[in-house]
Amino acid sequence: MLFMGDSFVWGVDAEANERFTDLLRSRISNYTIVNAGVSGFGTDQEYLLLQRIWVTIQPTVVVLIFCTDNDRKDNSLSERYDSYQKPYFVPAADGTLMLHGQPVPYSRQVYIKESWLVRHLWLARLAVSVYVEVRYPKVWRSDPTELLVGKVRDFVAAHGARLFIGLQSTDSELLQFLRAENIPFATFDGADAYPENFGAHWTPEGHKIVAERLFKLLSDNNIIQMESPSR
Repeated sequence: MLFMGDSFVWGVDAEANERFTDLLRSRISNYTIVNAGVSGFGTDQEYLLLQRIWVTIQPTVVVLIFCTDNDRKDNSLSERYDSYQKPYFVPAADGTLMLHGQPVPYSRQVYIKESWLVRHLWLARLAVSVYVEVRYPKVWRSDPTELLVGKVRDFVAAHGARLFIGLQSTDSELLQFLRAENIPFATFDGADAYPENFGAHWTPEGHKIVAERLFKLLSDNNIIQMESPSR
């Protein structure tokens, strides 16, 4: 059972044994649970990661956690978080998705890290910053979120597995899409989180709520049994 998402899945501001995936691991004995959350990733990068690790993990269940706070922005930009470059998808007129930004260009920070000259001479750093900004300007495009979720569903289904979606909080447009496509989902509205100025990630109590709602989602869809024994 593979869980994918961003920092909420990775477990920022939570100890390892407090994360919802670890709480589920202690309750679900008939699956190996893999946490593949990566801080800062959007649905686009999660889709690419899913394809990359599939052969190694070979899950029968995939749970994709959508971060309502920022995933739409992540999915709509060619760079994020202090201007780090990233791969991105551009919707075509026929509804397909075209992958851009591959290979991923060097970001300003990578040049600084890998070059002594750029790291120590401010003129060299300025020149690199200007070069990156001019050569690889930030690209905004139409939000491809629903198309990406559809691609994830198609990829998972083509490999004989099942997809479930968890939403950090309600996103009406995505909910409409999930219902129309019959993709099972759970929402985590009300899950306790730290204040915005402390990152807004789930507290240990919030992770408990997320674990309970995911457990019910998986049980309602006959993936696990409600009486699944604890270890």
